Amino acid sequence: MSALKERLETDLSTAMKARDELRTRTLRMVLTAVKTEEVSGKRSRELSDDDVVKVLAREAKKRREAATAFADAGRTEQAQAEKDEGVVLDEYLPAQLGEAELTALVTDAIAETGAAGPRAMGQVMKAVNPKVAGRAEGGRVAAEVKRQLGA
Repeated sequence: MSALKERLETDLSTAMKARDELRTRTLRMVLTAVKTEEVSGKRSRELSDDDVVKVLAREAKKRREAATAFADAGRTEQAQAEKDEGVVLDEYLPAQLGEAELTALVTDAIAETGAAGPRAMGQVMKAVNPKVAGRAEGGRVAAEVKRQLGA
């Protein structure tokens, strides 16, 4: 079992004993997503820590999007609940890259690939994505690549 999944299960047990409803609900939800990912496809498999981080990032993104949607609809209580769940998930994700770090990584990837112009965006994204895995959202990375390539 991956160390991160084991930590999630241990923290779930602790949250249940402490009767922490928010943490219990959030960790149950993410562990369900991890287990679903493990059995998806043709055969079941054990997820690595990197795979668990991807699932966590996907779930955190869902929470941010749902919070925005609820806030736009004037449903502040539900929006706050989604934000609170996102905060719990953020504790398990790697630290997010700052703007300066992301800019530097994209600049290095452009220099490394020799890319020029908007048509080379896919080539640069292919070089940058492994370096930022889990530390920056794809949309943020794409926006920075587009900005630097002058797209």
